[in-house]
Amino acid sequence: MANQTRSDIAVLYRRAGFSLNSTELDQLVLAGYSSAVDVLLSGLGGAPDPGGNSVPLPNLVTPPPPSKGNLVEIKAYNRSVSAATTDMQRWWMDRMISTSTPLNEKLTLFWHGHFATSVAKVRNPTLMYMQNLLFRQAGGGSFATLMQEVAKDGAMMVWLDTISDKKANPNENFAREMMELFTLGVGNYSQQDVVSGARSFTGWNYNRLVYRYVFDPLQHDFGSKTYLGQTGNWNGENIVSIATARPESPRFILAKMWSHFAYPVATTDNVVTDLLGAYGSGMSISGALRAIFLHPAFLSATTRTGLVKQPVEYLAGAARALGLDASLTPTKSNASASGSAPISTEATTLTRFGVTLPRIAGALGQKLFDPPNVGGWGQNGYWLDTVTAQVRLEVGLLLARRGDISTVQSAPPSQRLDATANLLGLDGWGSTTAAALNQVTSRPVELVALALTSPEYVLA
Repeated sequence: MANQTRSDIAVLYRRAGFSLNSTELDQLVLAGYSSAVDVLLSGLGGAPDPGGNSVPLPNLVTPPPPSKGNLVEIKAYNRSVSAATTDMQRWWMDRMISTSTPLNEKLTLFWHGHFATSVAKVRNPTLMYMQNLLFRQAGGGSFATLMQEVAKDGAMMVWLDTISDKKANPNENFAREMMELFTLGVGNYSQQDVVSGARSFTGWNYNRLVYRYVFDPLQHDFGSKTYLGQTGNWNGENIVSIATARPESPRFILAKMWSHFAYPVATTDNVVTDLLGAYGSGMSISGALRAIFLHPAFLSATTRTGLVKQPVEYLAGAARALGLDASLTPTKSNASASGSAPISTEATTLTRFGVTLPRIAGALGQKLFDPPNVGGWGQNGYWLDTVTAQVRLEVGLLLARRGDISTVQSAPPSQRLDATANLLGLDGWGSTTAAALNQVTSRPVELVALALTSPEYVLA
């Protein structure tokens, strides 16, 4: 029973966090699985996060937006945006590595993919940072409230052109994507709903000094509109409320959540039906998460092999296990750590990107604050297709060389497989993986590197 509980909690923290080391896992096993779920959920919203808050804040200072056509100002501004974005990526990766509330950071990453917004178009790191704070602070509450706040978020208003939505010339981008990608899904709205939604959001903007939502009544269409079957003098807040209250919305959101934390499902799947009561009329994200983690299918074999780690969660989890920060600097003194030696300077796929975890994540296909499009990143095959086995091995070797693998190095060769599993927060190896790892037990760096590319580790 204790071994099963240990295995279950290890799965829970791989999906709802960034893995555990053996000592952390032992402590949680004593209290049991349900208690481990409680611990994770207690970290949502405004809960203290001493680990995450210890990370230095990003430097977001940028010059004023450049004058139109002034190439000198444009180049200077672009350089400052690039530097601020790089520091912001470092900050968030370090938060994931250091956080005391891992579910809150994992949920922030989920919402970043769901409400995918890119600095490449927004061009304002402060707006992107404030959106990230919004996800972290409100992401575990009511989805209805979160959707209202996201609709008024400055980065989102730039990204999907709400700031260009004027009475004389409505812009349909946000109205369409809010239904298709954020609340209802494909096929659950009409073009007339898009038009009415766009008219309702006219006059929305944000204050450039304090980065807060403002409403311009002179640019708003106060006329009657029919939206998702309801007619009235709707404004933007009304539109969000109507969309999130539709019966299709809970299934859409719950299917997205289950697919992110367990394994991909359709909105019609029975497991989604099972979650509806916990989500409820209050659209409780924390209630839905509890129901997900306590659902029997969450601990099934399908879940255990149902997802490929995204590059960011893969790297953050590995860094936590190996005692590294986002710059691949050891976070504690380790005289015995292999990382005390310089990184190999051999030419690899990675070196041209610069050796930091955010840059490696970008090389693997996932740039924080810069998703590929409004649909965000894909799942499973998306990552297997974009990342070759050779690149995975290069990443594994880089991490193993820099990280603290002293517990593996100090173990007798016959015990190094178990020591490696404990180091990486895994509960063991399949026979095929064990056979491969047994070939390199005399070489700890290669052993850990190979383990980091194994199905047991790559599958979340």
